[in-house]
Amino acid sequence: LATTGSYYFLSRPRRFGKSLLISTLEAYFDGRKELFKGLAIEKLEKHWMKYPILHIDLNTEKYNTPESLERILNFTLLNWEKLYGSGPGETSLALRFRGIVERAARQAGQGVVILIDEYDKPMLQAIGNEDLQSAYRSTLKSFYSVLKTMDKYIHFAFLTGVTKLGKVSVFSDLNNLQDISMAERYVEVCGMSEKEIHQYLEPQLHELAAANKQSYEETCLRLKQNYDGYHFAPDTAGVYNPFSLLHAFKNREFGSYWFATGTPSYLVELLKRHHYDLDRLAHEETGAETLDGVDSVDSDPIPVIYQSGYLMIKGYDARFGTYRLGFPNLEVEE
Repeated sequence: LATTGSYYFLSRPRRFGKSLLISTLEAYFDGRKELFKGLAIEKLEKHWMKYPILHIDLNTEKYNTPESLERILNFTLLNWEKLYGSGPGETSLALRFRGIVERAARQAGQGVVILIDEYDKPMLQAIGNEDLQSAYRSTLKSFYSVLKTMDKYIHFAFLTGVTKLGKVSVFSDLNNLQDISMAERYVEVCGMSEKEIHQYLEPQLHELAAANKQSYEETCLRLKQNYDGYHFAPDTAGVYNPFSLLHAFKNREFGSYWFATGTPSYLVELLKRHHYDLDRLAHEETGAETLDGVDSVDSDPIPVIYQSGYLMIKGYDARFGTYRLGFPNLEVEE
């Protein structure tokens, strides 16, 4: 990621490790080699350069008024202005962001690294309120447009979110943004593969089996049935839900951990608005354009359900370019 491109976007379900990935990238671009001791990247990276990092986390606010988004952006900008100063005429949020990017790059003599966590949180919380969605979309569009206008000062940018809701309109100016959400080589960038479980958590597998009075094989099968099944591209190995998996190991029992953290209200709202027949969920079919290009929730709820992790790719018909969708595992199905 760090050496083959500059602007990336990744969509993954909630509690799937997006924030952890962002903080790992932050540590890497901060040159903190000691945190990567024993990992492949310790030897792969020869230079360990330190870049100025601008990290935006839109997770922390409750978005119910136009001011709530402006409040968190202003809070973030004020913290950066303490480090990099402010300039005359920087009156809007976008102009302040633009000035910070330029000053940070000039002061460091290095391009800036921009990391944006949960870019879509404000718009997700405003589903069903078109005025509020429109206000958020307008604010974020001008704010994120800085990534395009200040391209020469930016070394790397990485944005995450649950959905691609508003991606087209919010990032319409950002034609150099590479979407890796359904790219085969990045399917395991978040979550855990079966190989990784056996490589790193073998003792915990035996502990879980003993605690549940099951054989090792029965435990592996039950873990797979409950928490595996996330396919972000056709014909690829399944990814396990890391949140549920690690809680199962920690508590030594099988539970609906991911689901218990709460069904997102935006999803319930969406299903209600569309009068969606839940029986259809188990055998839904759709095309790549639908899964990959969401910009409005008014036409079809399926892309948001898929990107939220409640449906996953179960099959692909190359002749017609259609994906067969279904529940990823028992935890979600139940």
